[in-house]
Amino acid sequence: MGAMEILRKKLKVNPFLIFLMLFGGLYVSSVSGLSPLVYAQSSTTFNAPESFSRLAETVSPAVVNIRIEKTLKSPSIRQFHRDPWGRESPFKDFFEHFFGEEGQREFKQPSVGSGFIIDKNGYVVTNNHVIEDADNIRVKLDDDNEFDAKVVGRDPNTDIALLKIEAGKELPFIKLGDSKKLKIGQWVVAIGSPFGLERTVTAGIVSAKGRVIGSGPYDDFIQTDASINPGNSGGPLLNMDGEVVGINTAIIASATGIGFAIPINLAEGIIAQLKTEGEVTRGWLGVAIQDLTDEMADYYGLKERRGVLVADVFKGDPADVAGIRAKDIILAVNGQKIETSRQLTSMIAGLKVGENAEVEVFRDRKVKTFSIRLAKRDDDRLKARSVPQERKEEEELGIRVADLNAEIAQRFNIEDLTGVIVIGVASESKGDAAGIQMGDIIKEINHRVVDSVDSYKTALQKIDEGENVNFFIWRRNAGFLVIKLTK
Repeated sequence: MGAMEILRKKLKVNPFLIFLMLFGGLYVSSVSGLSPLVYAQSSTTFNAPESFSRLAETVSPAVVNIRIEKTLKSPSIRQFHRDPWGRESPFKDFFEHFFGEEGQREFKQPSVGSGFIIDKNGYVVTNNHVIEDADNIRVKLDDDNEFDAKVVGRDPNTDIALLKIEAGKELPFIKLGDSKKLKIGQWVVAIGSPFGLERTVTAGIVSAKGRVIGSGPYDDFIQTDASINPGNSGGPLLNMDGEVVGINTAIIASATGIGFAIPINLAEGIIAQLKTEGEVTRGWLGVAIQDLTDEMADYYGLKERRGVLVADVFKGDPADVAGIRAKDIILAVNGQKIETSRQLTSMIAGLKVGENAEVEVFRDRKVKTFSIRLAKRDDDRLKARSVPQERKEEEELGIRVADLNAEIAQRFNIEDLTGVIVIGVASESKGDAAGIQMGDIIKEINHRVVDSVDSYKTALQKIDEGENVNFFIWRRNAGFLVIKLTK
C-alpha cells in the first residue's frame, strides 16, 4: 500500500488535499522563483533569552545594598496648643511639661537603596537621592559583609553619587558598557533591592530612549519595562553581556511597568569628575535658551527650523562679553549643528571651564561666529520670574497694553527694557483667538521694534486691514513666541 493511500485512510481526507499538503510548498516556491530552503530563510524568528541565570550569577557579587540613616525632626506640637477657633488648648501645659516648649524630637529614619562596584578598590556608584542628607551610610556586599561608606562626591543635577568603601581586599566589579548602542526592544536586566529585598533580578526590554521626565536640565533617560521599584534606585541596568548601560533612577508612581535609568555614557564622565575632583564643573555660556518653533524660523527668515533661540543674556557672563544678544539663534557649537535647547545645554555642560567654544549664530538674516570662553555654571543664578502689573492702557485687536518700565523688567529678571506688556485681552477678540495672553510682553510687530505704547500703536497703524500681523512676544515660562493674526 502506497504512502498516500495510508495517509488517506488514516486521515480520511481527499487524495488531492494530501498532494497539496506534500507538494504545495514546492509549487509556491517554483512560482516565486525561490527554492524551498531560501523561501524558509526569508522569514525572521525572534527568540527570548533562554535564561538570565548566568548573567545574574556573574554580576550579582558586584551589586550592593545601601543602607542609610537620616536624622529628622518631628513636627512641632506648638500647632496643637490652640483649638480650631484660636483658643488655648487645655493640654498646652501638659505637652510643654513633657516635651518642652517646642515639642520637637529628633528621630532616626532608615532607608535603603542600591548601587554597584565599578573597580576593585571599592568605588560604588548610586543615586544622589539615595544618600542625600544621610548621617550614616553602610554598604552591604553579596557575601553579607558590611562596610561604612564615605561620599567621594555627588551631582544633584544628574542624581549621581560616588561612594568609597575600604574592604581590605580586591572587590568584584562590573564593566561599564555603551548606552549609545542600545536599541529599542533590546533585552536588559535590573538588579537591586526593591522594598529592601536584596539581590532581586528583573528583566525586560528597552522601551524608549532619550526620555525627558522633568527631573532636571540633563534628562536623557532610558525607559524600560524591567521592574524598577523603590529600593532599586542606584542599581545597575545591564545588557545581555553583563555590562552596565544605565543607573536605575526613577519610576512613575501612577504607572505600572515603566522605569527610567540614567544612560551610562552620560554618567561615565560625571563619575570620573567625582572621582578626581569630588564635584562636577560644567561649562556655562550665560544665556537662557528655548527651542525654535516653525513660526519663529519663518519670522526670522530661516529656510529650515534648526537651532535654538537666545531668550536672555546674563550681563557680564561669557556670552554677553563675547557679543551674543537676546533673539540671536544659535545654529552650531564647535562645528556641531544644534537642534534643541536640551542638546545645547548638554553640549556646553560637557565642555571644560575656561575652554573656548566657537558659537555660530543667525542674526539679521546673516550668520556670525563668536569665540566664547566658557565659565563655570552657577545654578543659583537661575531664578523664577513673576508676573508684573502696570496700567497704561491702549486697546486694538482686543489687546490692552501698557509700557514696560525698569521695575517690571527687574521683576521679570531681564536686562532688555524693550516692549509693552499685555494687561488684558478681550474675550472673542482677534487677539484672544490668536492666543495672546495677559502678561505677554510684545517685543516686535512685523519686525518693527516696539518700545512703548506709542510705538505699538504706530506699528499697528502701518498694517492695513486684512494684512498679517506677526507679534514677537516673550511669555513667562515659555520664552519667545511668534503669534500670527489677520488685522
